[in-house]
Parts: sequence; C-alpha cells; structure tokens
Amino acid sequence: MAIWQDAVGGDGAEMTTAFVLSGGGNLGAVQVGMLRSLFAAYVRPDLIVGTSVGAINGGWLAGRGAGADLDQLAAVWRNLHRSDVFPVNFVGGLRGFVGRADHLVSAAGLRRILKRELTIERLEDARIPFHVVATDITSGRDHLLSRGDAVDAICASAAIPGVFPSVSIDGRHLVDGGVVNNCPISHAVSLGATNIWVLPCGYACSLEAAPRGALASALQAVSLLIQQRLRHDAERYATQTRLHIVPTLCPVRVAPTDFSQADRLIEEAAELTAAWLLDPSLPTADPLGPHAHHH
Repeated sequence: MAIWQDAVGGDGAEMTTAFVLSGGGNLGAVQVGMLRSLFAAYVRPDLIVGTSVGAINGGWLAGRGAGADLDQLAAVWRNLHRSDVFPVNFVGGLRGFVGRADHLVSAAGLRRILKRELTIERLEDARIPFHVVATDITSGRDHLLSRGDAVDAICASAAIPGVFPSVSIDGRHLVDGGVVNNCPISHAVSLGATNIWVLPCGYACSLEAAPRGALASALQAVSLLIQQRLRHDAERYATQTRLHIVPTLCPVRVAPTDFSQADRLIEEAAELTAAWLLDPSLPTADPLGPHAHHH
C-alpha cells in the first residue's frame, strides 16, 4: 500500500513532503483518522503546517515524530468534553459582552490540554519541522510562527475571535489563523514543500437544526466562513506542487460544541482515506467549498 509514497519527483529530484492540517474545531478528530491511513500507506511528512485545531494535532505529531502512536492521539480526542475546551463562565462571558474583555471563554482549558499533551516547549524543538499559522488582528494578515513558545503559538492559532482571547507574541495581537488562511497551502509552498498533503476537517454541512446557543452559533458561522479560500489555493498551487487533498466526511451532522462523536469521526475518516488512497477516483464530497443538503 505504498503507492502514494512520493519520495522522488519525476526528474529524479528529492521531494519535500508537507502535511497541511486545517482548522475545524471539534471536527479535528477526523485528522486523526486521516493520519492513521496515511501512515499505514507509508506517507510521512518532512514538515507540518497547522492552523487552529490543525496546529493542535500538528503539534502533538511534530513533537513525537514519524513514529508517533496515533492511538494515543485518538485517546486524547475520545476523552475530550465541551467543558474541557470551552469552560463557559458567566462572569467572564459578561465581561466580554460589556467590552471589558475581547473574549467570551477562557483559554485556560485549552492551555491545560496543550501543556499535558505536547512533548515540546518550543516550536523549534519539534522532531518534525513544525509551523503554525495565526492571524494578526491589527493588520488582517496571516502570520507564520516557526519559533517560540509552543503553547502560546498554538493558542494564538486557535483563538477564535470573540470566543477565545487573542495572544500577544512579539508585539502582534494574534487570533485564529483560519480567519485568513484556514488551510495554509501557501505557507507549505513558501517553506519549500513540493509534495503537499492537505488534511481538511470539513464542517457540519448537514445539521438537523440550527446550533443552539451563542457559542455554538458563532462556531458554526466561523466554520462556514473559513471554507472559502481552499478552492482558490488548490487551483493556484496545483500546477506548482504535487497536491493531494484528502477527502472530508460528508454529510456531517455534528454540532460545533459536540465532542462526544470523536471516535466515530476518527474511524469513518480512516476508512474513507484508506479507500481513497487505493482508488483516488473514488467519488467523494467536494472538500473545496460550502455545500448544503436537503433534509
């Protein structure tokens, strides 16, 4: 099953393989399944670029290296609960509402998870070169982080505007990288990647009802917004690199704050990825933009 291992290009030149892990909130569990099947097919990254939840999964993997036991990452996802990631506090939410803070939810829970699960303190310590994408809230541009405190960098990349607090790094106020560049193919190219595997999380494209509550509604709105750039970048870079976009699950009916279905998402993503690797012509959902389903 090594048919997808692109170590050498057509001209005999060594290829640099990048894994690009997109944002996607609680749907980040699907990337675990994708990684499991890619590793089974002997596809390994020379570098990793991650945004938001993709930075979380990417940091976990980059710190452990290509020999990482993905069952351990799956266990992390299976044990997550909404309160672990979004510890809603009335007082904190009220401070954000009245303008005393730039967020509704504390990042303390996310920081606890990262400090417990990461094996690196700084990005440059990773066994696999690791890069994180965030958004500079003042300039509106994406910003690549390749050095510095790993927890701070990943928290910045995952700081959903208005939900989590922005993170100040080197004088920049950084928020979720998905706002500008949710699937940072462009950064992988600029880092020298010639063989790029994109692992998009997808989004909840077939909810039975509108999300309940302000937090769930905000998360769903952001997930719809950030789907727009992938199609543009795929068209732009397809002729410059070997670009493989792993198919996303569809339909997805998981609410944005529901972490209880991680096990199913992992298994289904692993099965879909394995089938696609064996037959790339397999009909799959379009991962390159928003779509809808009629109930």
